[in-house]
Order: sequence, then C-alpha cells, then structure tokens
Amino acid sequence: MKSSILPPFIADQPWRILLTLTALVCFSGAVLYSAAGGEFSTYAASQLWRYAIFLVAAFVLSYMRPEFVRMVAYPVYGGVVLLLLGVELLGQIGGGSQRWLNIGPLVLQPSELMKPTIVLVLATYYHSLPAGYVSSWRSLIPPAGLIGVPMVLVMLQPDLGTALAIAFGGAVIMFLAGLPARWFVGAGLAGVVAAPLAYFFLLHDYQRNRVTTFLDPESDPLGTGYHITQSKIAIGSGGIVGKGFGNGSQSHLDYLPEPHTDFVFATMAEEWGLLGGLFVLLVFGIVLRWGLSVARRAPDRFSQLLAAGMTATIFFYVAINLMMVMGLAPVVGIPLPFMSHGGSSMMTNMICIGTLMMIDRSSKRRGTTGLA
Repeated sequence: MKSSILPPFIADQPWRILLTLTALVCFSGAVLYSAAGGEFSTYAASQLWRYAIFLVAAFVLSYMRPEFVRMVAYPVYGGVVLLLLGVELLGQIGGGSQRWLNIGPLVLQPSELMKPTIVLVLATYYHSLPAGYVSSWRSLIPPAGLIGVPMVLVMLQPDLGTALAIAFGGAVIMFLAGLPARWFVGAGLAGVVAAPLAYFFLLHDYQRNRVTTFLDPESDPLGTGYHITQSKIAIGSGGIVGKGFGNGSQSHLDYLPEPHTDFVFATMAEEWGLLGGLFVLLVFGIVLRWGLSVARRAPDRFSQLLAAGMTATIFFYVAINLMMVMGLAPVVGIPLPFMSHGGSSMMTNMICIGTLMMIDRSSKRRGTTGLA
C-alpha cells in the first residue's frame, strides 16, 4: 500500500532507521554545542552539515547494484592502499601521528576508508571462492595478505586502534565465511603468546603507557591515567538525569580531554546522565539490530557477508569507544559513531549505513520481482 502511494525513491528507504539516526546526530549537535562552550559554529555546525552531505551520499549508494559494488571491490581496495602509501610519503602530521592527506580543500584520513573497504574486498573474495575450498589454505592465505598490508601501513602512522578495527572487520568476514573454528582458536592462542612480545618490541612508548594505564589508571592520575580518570569522574557525576544542558564542569573547565571527539560520551553523560546514555545505547541497538536483519534477509552470499561486516564495523566503533571512556579498555582513539566530531569517522559510518540501505533495497526488489 505504501509503495502505491509514495514514489519508490521515498517508499524504499528505511525511514524508521534514518529518522532514529538523525535524532542521534541532532542530539550529538547539542552535546557538541555545549562542549564548545555555547558556540554552534565550532563543532556542532560541521557535524550536522557533514551528516547531511553523507546522508545524500548514502542515498546514492543505496541505489547502486550489489553486482557493481562487487565488481569494483579490488580496484577500490587498491586505491585505498595507494592512499595509505601516500600518507607515509606526504601525510600531514597531527597529534604525534601521520594519518591525514590534504587533497585540495579536503583533509582525508585514508585509514578510516580501509575499515569498510576490507569488509567489501573479503566479502567479494569469499563470494567467489568455491565452497570446497573454504577449509583449505586458499581461504586463509590471500585474505591474510589483504588484511596484513593495510594493517602494517596503519601501524606505521602509528594508529593501533584503526589497525585493530581493520583486523576485526576482516576476522568477522572470515568467521562468517565458514573457516574452521580451530583456526580462530589457534590464532587466539598465538595472539596470547605474541602479546608480551608485541608489548615490549612493537608498541610505541605512548601505546605501552596506555596499556599499563588501563590496568592501573590510579597509579598516575595526573599523568598517563588522566584521560580515563577524568572520563569516569564526568560519567559518574552525571547521575541519573545529569547536571543539565550546558552545565558540565568537566568539559567546560577543560578537565576532560578531547570532550568533542573520543570522550564525547563522557561529555554527554555528565550533562544528560544515565537517561542520555540509555538513549544513545537504544539508538545504537536499533541500528545494529536492523543491520543484522538486513544481513539475514540478504539474497546471496556476498550481500550477507557485506551486510554483516558493515554492521560489525559500526559495532566495533561503539563497543571500543564506550569501553574506553569507562575504563574497560585502553585509550586507542576510536571515535563514537555519529556523535564524535570528525569528518572521516562520519564518512566511514555513513558508508556502512549506505551499504546496508543498498542491500536492504536489493533484497526488497528481488522479493518483489520474485528473483532468488
């Protein structure tokens, strides 16, 4: 009935999800407005217009055919790898890391693009791999190379959090593709053995400090443990209903580091309390549940893997950021989707949303036309 009244462009979109997501972004605009001390143009304005621009891009992506997206997967992967190489040669340094490329008026973080790209290229690979090869080395060695190359380039920036996000997205696709469980158990055991070696020989000093701070943040509350300590103070002081909009002392008095990016949830929780936190979690729960539903309804192996991988990418952002700000994980610089201020993060997450919209629309179209 709806499709007979409304134009297909309107009727085909998951408006319940998009309106819910828009409510979250508008809420983030209010939080960023407060974090800037009542200045709308500092963070909130750019957050809202970025969302609007990338929402239009998500609509455009939703009208692409999955077959076309699968066809361009390897060229897209190669292009992002070249951008990562460009970061090493020409990248802009900020905050002690070399992660950004200046492309005309744009400042791009290519490592963010690799998060959805690794999901796309592995979904393409396992879609084309015959079922009989899934349990052989052919299902493991090429994907390991596809994951390993960008991970090494990102670690050189250095950016441990993004490297782990790339590895997580790749591992999810490999698991869902049906690789033997014993391989993942073996990889986990190898990781446990290698962790001490990585800690002493691969991590930079500041990364080692983050790990030790996570284990005992009170050991140096004014030094390496400052971020986590102030974040927990901000969250705890919000109570049930918060201190009120614009009344967050931790962010306004500059006690809370990065109140508009990595620790935006702590900024929000101080002013909006537990109720604000539950709203944020509810929105993410709705979006992730929809993503898994899209994956289950997807008509083919490629679409199933792609939808599940994009949903897992958003989940990784949410889970690690919330654990980080509450002191349950080391500080690794993972922003909170749709709330943290940042163009590259917003772009990545809207690519995930647009891809899910594409697969959802393709599933409905095939169901309507009777195609399998």
